[in-house]
Amino acid sequence: MLQIDHLCKNYGKFQAVSDLTLHVPQGDLFGFVGPNGAGKTTTIRMVCGLMLPTAGNIMINGVDALTNRKEIKKQIGYVPDFFGVYDNLKVKEYMDFYGSMYRMNSREIERISDDLLELVNLSDKKEVFVDTLSRGMKQRLCVARALLHNPALLVLDEPNSGLDPRARVEMKELLLNLKSMGKTIVISSHILAELSEMCSSIGIMDHGHLVAAGRIEDVMESVFGNDQLIITLDGGRETAVRIASEYAGVKVNSVGEHEIRLSHTMTKPQIAKMIGNMIEHDVVVTGFHKQEGSLETLFMRVTEGDAGTGSDAVTEGDAVAEGDVSLKGEKENAAESNC
Repeated sequence: MLQIDHLCKNYGKFQAVSDLTLHVPQGDLFGFVGPNGAGKTTTIRMVCGLMLPTAGNIMINGVDALTNRKEIKKQIGYVPDFFGVYDNLKVKEYMDFYGSMYRMNSREIERISDDLLELVNLSDKKEVFVDTLSRGMKQRLCVARALLHNPALLVLDEPNSGLDPRARVEMKELLLNLKSMGKTIVISSHILAELSEMCSSIGIMDHGHLVAAGRIEDVMESVFGNDQLIITLDGGRETAVRIASEYAGVKVNSVGEHEIRLSHTMTKPQIAKMIGNMIEHDVVVTGFHKQEGSLETLFMRVTEGDAGTGSDAVTEGDAVAEGDVSLKGEKENAAESNC
């Protein structure tokens, strides 16, 4: 659906986006995350045809976005981070206005608008002036407007910015509903917990570079290993580390005063055997549990320090497709960049 190849955007000597390659498949809900200034919004604006790249290619639904800019706007529904509405219009008039911009006839606009307003739970607001709506309602109205022409790709830049908790829940439910209908969605957000509940795949940007991308579970596994095990103890730390190191597929990641953290590929019976072995050798094991990776932890891990200078950004991939994982380092990207 969305294919980005070696995308770059330079402002003089400053590279806002550097050698970005990414694939979002049909029907995916893709989360775009990164700290402020990472290049997310710049990338989104280039995808939506609002900004020309310095180099690279963008394909949307089989159409070259750079050579067919007028055609590509029919393929995209865009909800910006700072959305504009016409306050002196009623909700119905607002939808009519945008429908006419897509050269839709009045009967078609009315039919589709009614369906979309029902989808975003604003059917009872058709005769209400836009400026009287809450921020959450305005945001849902902008999503309805972006869907009027049935775009192949829906792009939302920080749609939950400034929304209260209830409005964020309503937006999440709306996006999940659209995903279940087969709509391809790209969403950027700083609210990582919500992205982890919605998205099937993610891309993490830092300093203009895509440092990790792929299915969430695959990226987690690539960064954290197959499984993380935390063993808490109250004595016998050295013995516990020695025993754990003797088991195949076990790597001791860190050793604290009262805990050790392991990456492993063991089965549950093998874990039980290892713990039992420790206890037999007078290790005072007070508990053990599997560490569940989170998107927040993943984000902090792959963006710590300068992008790509840490030990986590060690492998590189080109396109991100189903099941593929890309972890790119800044040094590797800079060497390969064609910008």
